[in-house]
Amino acid sequence: MKQAIVARTDVGMGTGKLAAQVAHASLSAYEDADRRTRKEWKGEGQKKVVLKGESESQLFELADVAEREGLPYAVVRDAGHTQLDPGTVTALAVGPGRDNIVDKVTGDLPLY
Repeated sequence: MKQAIVARTDVGMGTGKLAAQVAHASLSAYEDADRRTRKEWKGEGQKKVVLKGESESQLFELADVAEREGLPYAVVRDAGHTQLDPGTVTALAVGPGRDNIVDKVTGDLPLY
């Protein structure tokens, strides 16, 4: 099992901002998962991969695919306290879920 986090490359996030947004996405999608999935993923080491996303529209398209596949997911919007405008979509987490199902959604994206 794994979780894939897609972070936008087109909004100019600094390293710390990127790390925070990825963490927000990961935790939010984890909380969206059912108890059995959470337990299984935690038992397998909570595998995660961070991938590059090109745009807000791409993240929403991937979220739609995740929903159709029955995967937990979370879209993160920044609060706008530091580097970005309020409401800027920064990241999408897909899963936790079975590797092959998560790969149906994010398998073509490059590593961050």
